[in-house]
Amino acid sequence: MTRKTWTLILVVFLAVPLLAETEADRLRNCATVLKEILGMPDSIPRDLLDRAECVIVFPSVKKVAIGVGGSYGRGAMTCRGGDTFDGPWGPPGMMALEGGSIGFQLGGQATDFVLLVMNDRGADSILGSKVKIGADASAAAGPKGRTAGAATDVAMRAEILTYSRSRGLFAGVSLEGSTLRPDGDANEAVYGKAATARGIVRGTLPVPAGARPIVDLLNQQSPKNLSERSK
Repeated sequence: MTRKTWTLILVVFLAVPLLAETEADRLRNCATVLKEILGMPDSIPRDLLDRAECVIVFPSVKKVAIGVGGSYGRGAMTCRGGDTFDGPWGPPGMMALEGGSIGFQLGGQATDFVLLVMNDRGADSILGSKVKIGADASAAAGPKGRTAGAATDVAMRAEILTYSRSRGLFAGVSLEGSTLRPDGDANEAVYGKAATARGIVRGTLPVPAGARPIVDLLNQQSPKNLSERSK
């Protein structure tokens, strides 16, 4: 087969499982993944979560390799409210994660991703348009454990810290080269009208019922922004 044919097969393979998933399912899965990960003994350091301004969750990102590999995931991004991200966690904007690679092995797997956005520059970049991780926004594999005391300077300077969970294993992971973008159609389905990701996350819309579990979880686990900038 030609490369074009393989690419078409890849797109169909990735898209079909998502057709039956509703936005309510997606939000529920985001909450479940985040709750499970935060409940792990060797998880995201609490002091990093307390300094994060936004959290993005992508449950069950599909990754395959059929001549031309790629990944395709749908999730949600929620940020702390207020002009300096010092308020409670607010309504989520629906997001998409996409990436490509060259591969030669037929197969597939699903991986959960959690991204911590550590400053307003990273948040503004993601909420504005499609962002290439590592190019438009600096990123690093996130440290794990009870505290971030042993984290490297690179991780501390990154705008986005990235984590993954696959087959029960949780670790920091590099997502450089992947792209993040707002999922406009899903946002319209959730909020009942066309709205930008920035307008949702930084605006005054109420939290939809389906998003309440993930928002409540974050408000329980990290009710206050403890970063130096927010003080």
